[in-house]
Order: sequence, then C-alpha cells, then structure tokens
Amino acid sequence: MTDPRYPIGKFHYDGPPGEQQKQQFLDDIASTPANLRAAVQGLSAAQLDTPYRDGGWTVRQVVHHLPDSHLNSYVRFKLALTEDEPTIKPYAEDRWAELADTAATPVEVSLTMLDALHDRWVRLLRSLNADDWKRTFRHPDLGAMTLEKNLALYAWHGRHHVAHITELRKRMGW
Repeated sequence: MTDPRYPIGKFHYDGPPGEQQKQQFLDDIASTPANLRAAVQGLSAAQLDTPYRDGGWTVRQVVHHLPDSHLNSYVRFKLALTEDEPTIKPYAEDRWAELADTAATPVEVSLTMLDALHDRWVRLLRSLNADDWKRTFRHPDLGAMTLEKNLALYAWHGRHHVAHITELRKRMGW
C-alpha cells in the first residue's frame, strides 16, 4: 500500500534540471489547474468534505490550499527576480486551511483563481533565462533556495495534491 500522504512519493531534488526536465516541470505547473479541475469534476458537497486520508485535509481544503500555496510561490519567484536573495515569510498552511474562507467559499472560486494565477506564473516562468533560474530566495527554515529547485518543488506540489484527490476517488469508487 502506498502512503496516502505521498501518493506520488515525497519530493526529491537531484540538482539543477536539464532543459528537457525543466520544460517538463513548466508543463506540470501549466497543467495543474486543468488537472485539479478534472479531479474534482462532478463531486458532491459531501464528497468535497471528505478527507483524502484519515487525519488529512478534505478535498475542499486541498482545492483551496493550491492557490494559497502557489500564490506564495509566485510571489517568491518575483521577489527573487527583483531583489538579492530576499528572505521570504513562510505561512502556516495548516492554519490557513482552517480559516472560514476555506469552508465557506465554493471550490469554483479557487479553481478560477488557480487558472488565472497559473496563467501569469507560467508566462513569467517561460520568460526566465539561465541566469534567472540560478537566483535565490532565503527560506528561514530551509536556507537558500534556487528558482530551479522551487520550480521542481511546485511541479511536484501540484501533482502531489491532485493525486490526493484522484487516489481518493479510486479508493471510494467515485
């Protein structure tokens, strides 16, 4: 049995990606909104409020988490491109998932937000040159992170959370 927390495995970074791998990461990020939309298509309110695993977030929380997280990443890219190794501010994603807007907002709002965010983000990412990808930001807990590594992380992140939903659908026969 695969660990339901990591349906595609834990994030693993092998170092700077080659050009083909970088293009795959960009394609993964570009396809995340459509993949998430397909993963939740036709789910009822009760299904959206089902945790993807025991003790895990509900599908609704996962859907709202993606634009929260990816917006933070988009801002981190912009900071790193416009400042010298800025220190970013982490956020308490577990507490964000408990805020009232997560429970009260229809998932379509976050799906639309993710569509628009990824449109802007992918335009930015596709414009970067080789030197841009080497730029860094500083995470208070993780240290310096290159934009290349952050690209790999968020390509994985979108696939990771979409898989939470698609694997739940398989297990539940939805």
